[in-house]
Amino acid sequence: MAKGPGRRGGGSKGDPAQRLLADNRFARHQYEILETLETGIELLGTEVKSIRAGQCNLRDGFCLIRNGEMQLHNVHISPHSHAGPYFNHEPLRTRRLLAHRREIDRLRVALEQKGLTLIPLNLHLKGSWIKLTLGLGRGRKLHDKRQEEKRRVEAKEARAAIARI
Repeated sequence: MAKGPGRRGGGSKGDPAQRLLADNRFARHQYEILETLETGIELLGTEVKSIRAGQCNLRDGFCLIRNGEMQLHNVHISPHSHAGPYFNHEPLRTRRLLAHRREIDRLRVALEQKGLTLIPLNLHLKGSWIKLTLGLGRGRKLHDKRQEEKRRVEAKEARAAIARI
């Protein structure tokens, strides 16, 4: 039996199981992203509920590798509104990221040697799992940001000129 639209396991681009929960658009402006990596994230129950409700801010977040583990720092996940103070989580707690050992080792070497940084780019659902996309990036200087903006404007004008023809 062939898999068609509406069947499970199709995995198309418009798949509702790939829903974007939080995005860090500021990171693509501040950093030149060289490589991306999808990781799992260790969350508490109230954190999952808050993220699914859209109560997450990735803007100031960053990742470190300590003691052979990847850790997510400074990502704000608001406390769940329907849980009491005893059962809720700390909004800015350090969260463990889940990745294969060889990926962690490869990233650790890149971070130490090349002066790069790990930035959270987005949180999304993959099936029923919440996944975090990390970007290995290099910080942009002001003139780099201006050149990137100039290139983007020129490409937009070129597309508009082609569309007029």
